[in-house]
Amino acid sequence: MFIVIEGIDGTGKSTQAKRLAEHFRAKGKSVTLSREPTDGPWGTLLRNSAETGRLSPEEEVETFLKDRKQHVEELINPALENGDIVILDRYYFSMMAYQGARGFDPEQIRKDNESFAPTPDVLLILDLEVDAALQRIGSRGDTANEFEQHDNLSRCRNIFLSLKDETFARLIDANGSTEEVTANILKNLP
Repeated sequence: MFIVIEGIDGTGKSTQAKRLAEHFRAKGKSVTLSREPTDGPWGTLLRNSAETGRLSPEEEVETFLKDRKQHVEELINPALENGDIVILDRYYFSMMAYQGARGFDPEQIRKDNESFAPTPDVLLILDLEVDAALQRIGSRGDTANEFEQHDNLSRCRNIFLSLKDETFARLIDANGSTEEVTANILKNLP
């Protein structure tokens, strides 16, 4: 099974991805847990740009595609072929949202990615009002970076919400406690 966890910053994606991996491992399943951007050279460049100043829109799109192609070839496809449950904290849906908020066509981004990247079996969209997400970002001691500004996150959230009717998508209310959100995720898995 291939599971992707998405949503704007502050919704708890990383926490829920780890909890979901622990859930399946406790059941004796082989799990590959990863994230995008990756820790590879392209992903590192993208992560650093969040703090040091974003790349140009075109460079950002190109770098995300390079990072994802490497991720698909070196980790995602081999893990799926091995029979692992693959859980990703962000995938090309984040690119649709964040680069879409920057003016790119989300549907073209999707088409470009789906030409080489496998579609997940389940897309979990963790949803939270932008003000609540920004409060969480601040409460964890982080300062909102350029990706995490209110107007940008509002545009991103709307793009994520536009995916909620996909047959493989599940909209998850991220307002509850960590345990409540995990329970809701588990109820929404096939």
